[in-house]
Amino acid sequence: MAGEGIPVEVACRVLDVSVSGYYAWLTRPPSQRAVRHAWLTDVITEVHQASRSIYGARRIHAELTLGRGITIGHGQVELLMRRAGLQGVTGRPKWRRVKPDQIATDLVDRQFSRTGPDQLWVTDITEHPTREGKVYCCVVLDAYSRRVVGWSIDSSPNAALVTNALGMAIDTRRPRAGTLIHSDHGVQFGSWVFTQRAKDSGLVPSMGSVGDCYDNAMIESFWSRMQVELLDRQRWRTRIELANAIFEYLEIWHNRQRRHSALGMLTPIQFENTPTVA
Repeated sequence: MAGEGIPVEVACRVLDVSVSGYYAWLTRPPSQRAVRHAWLTDVITEVHQASRSIYGARRIHAELTLGRGITIGHGQVELLMRRAGLQGVTGRPKWRRVKPDQIATDLVDRQFSRTGPDQLWVTDITEHPTREGKVYCCVVLDAYSRRVVGWSIDSSPNAALVTNALGMAIDTRRPRAGTLIHSDHGVQFGSWVFTQRAKDSGLVPSMGSVGDCYDNAMIESFWSRMQVELLDRQRWRTRIELANAIFEYLEIWHNRQRRHSALGMLTPIQFENTPTVA
């Protein structure tokens, strides 16, 4: 306060200190602690600059204690760095998936029954091991006929896996605007490329609640049947072997040959092609 032009007597009276105490402090030499802190700050600044301003408190502490033999606590390094305005380079910021408004809510609410094709599609990813490594499969299922209208197989569960399956469904069915595409909250389905592919084709994305399999029960039931009827029946040697078996199951067996109890024991393709049922 006195440095700002306020009379010493006034400042001391406001702060409730004696004038003599102020002048004694003014002429008193720096304490050993203050001297050490000033010296340590210089050393820390030097180490920080030598690290190209990369090191944080943990590595600077290691350099001081292990590299220079200085006895100092980690907390003191953090304190002096904070006072000097020094900080290390942090890791890359974590990517956070931005959820478009269309997929922020569940537009299906567990009501999977539909009166016609291409009103509601459900999609999900499953995985299964081989001796070479895992195989990932994404399927798009029409809720009306239980027909697999799109699928994709890959060795990694990335956004391309689900986008390719969706693209196949769009190219095959050419749905009208307003078709719902329902999924869980997997990062692949929340990716920009998947969401944009759906939007560009007039589809409306929908997502169930987090961690609730019942919100996508139809596709979970499909995976359960596929697990029993195909995946768990043998040990698979190569990814190609399993991929070929999945292709045959989806396109030949499930869509064209397997009779479904919910469809009056018709196959999905028969059900779609039977006007009396539709």
